[in-house]
Amino acid sequence: MREPNELELRRVSSDDWPLWRELRLAALAEAPYAFGSTLADWQDAEEARWRSRLELPGALDLVAVLDGRPVAMASGVPAEEDAAAAELISMWVGPQARGKGVADRLIAEIARWAADRGRTTLKLAVAPDNPAALALYRRNGFADTDEPGDLMADGVRRELVMAKSLTNP
Repeated sequence: MREPNELELRRVSSDDWPLWRELRLAALAEAPYAFGSTLADWQDAEEARWRSRLELPGALDLVAVLDGRPVAMASGVPAEEDAAAAELISMWVGPQARGKGVADRLIAEIARWAADRGRTTLKLAVAPDNPAALALYRRNGFADTDEPGDLMADGVRRELVMAKSLTNP
């Protein structure tokens, strides 16, 4: 019998695109302020686009399953501009799973994956007006950088770039 709040992290591949699609669309609908993409960008996407997203070279795509239900997602990807860094992207935890350590587990797994590949820094970009996400990332060892972030989907705000050293425990 399964214990309450049993959490499993599953690595997903392009064959799991329907599951990724379900979570990503839920994320974009529930927290549109938190992402550089919009629901409109993805809601009518064809299977090939979803598969392509899950085929990024060298990436780790994870889905968190809590009590048998998919509730969260995150990806780790090699940083394009810095061979010593990886990036945490597409992070989202559904409201029903917040406050249960799901985000901490996803971050820890992505950090472990990056360190195992010789990366010394884990970076992410976050909406600057998302206090819950900022608190989560700071609690997990991320600090603000001086790097300029990309423009958000609203075309006005810029993402805040944060980084965490993977060489200091």
